[in-house]
Amino acid sequence: MLPDADAAITRDGKALILAYDHGIEHGPVDFQPNPETADPERVFDLATHDAVTALAVGKGVAEAYYPSYAADVSLLAKLNGTSNLWMGEPDSAVNWSVEYAAELGADAIGFTLYGGSNHEVEMAEEFRDAQEAAREHDLGVVMWSYPRGQGLKNDTSPGTIAYAARLGLELGADIAKVKYPGSPEAMAEAARMAGPTKVVMSGGSKADDRAFLETVAGAIDGGANGLAVGRNVFQRENPEEILDALEAVIFEEASVDEALEHTSTPAVADD
Repeated sequence: MLPDADAAITRDGKALILAYDHGIEHGPVDFQPNPETADPERVFDLATHDAVTALAVGKGVAEAYYPSYAADVSLLAKLNGTSNLWMGEPDSAVNWSVEYAAELGADAIGFTLYGGSNHEVEMAEEFRDAQEAAREHDLGVVMWSYPRGQGLKNDTSPGTIAYAARLGLELGADIAKVKYPGSPEAMAEAARMAGPTKVVMSGGSKADDRAFLETVAGAIDGGANGLAVGRNVFQRENPEEILDALEAVIFEEASVDEALEHTSTPAVADD
């Protein structure tokens, strides 16, 4: 990693990346809870929220929508991704080049690496090429570091998540996106293993407001530098509310109860 290479997609050293690569990775099912988010323009509008430091999208969505939002949204070009129709060992197709992402105006690139997959070696080599090309264009590098594969028994164990974070450092990522390992203490170990590479928590499947914010707060308390989130924002009926709450937790060090004041969820449960 390089100092300040991620400056365009962070704020005060922290990140709230709005991920919207779900159309390829998961398919239309992810838009069903909030059908209007199948329209990328709705999510680009969300990405103009002050809390959002970058929007991660694939090539086609970036081509079609980013030019209209270039002044208000930092683009994280998600270079690889594979449909949920794929049933083989975890792998991820490289769908666009760093050079084209830079030409389109990207501020950083994102790249998935499935450590432990039978395809890990070729994915690491593809990441090498993307990482070095990103340096030529002064772009930050975010690794979606997701250990998966036939030989991996538990992809969210603390040891596995710490290894995922370390892969980000070893291979040259500025930010490593990892799953939450279950506790602030385990997240602290992942952050320690990542060294100067920033660690952000993957948002995961939609949870209720309090449960989600408590997990985010736990990650931040453990040393995470922020969050990369999709469904836990855009699947909500009022996604702006949860972005307000996340801004409070990540950037203002607010408590969960204080953050919940930004939502329609009661901050303190009734007796």
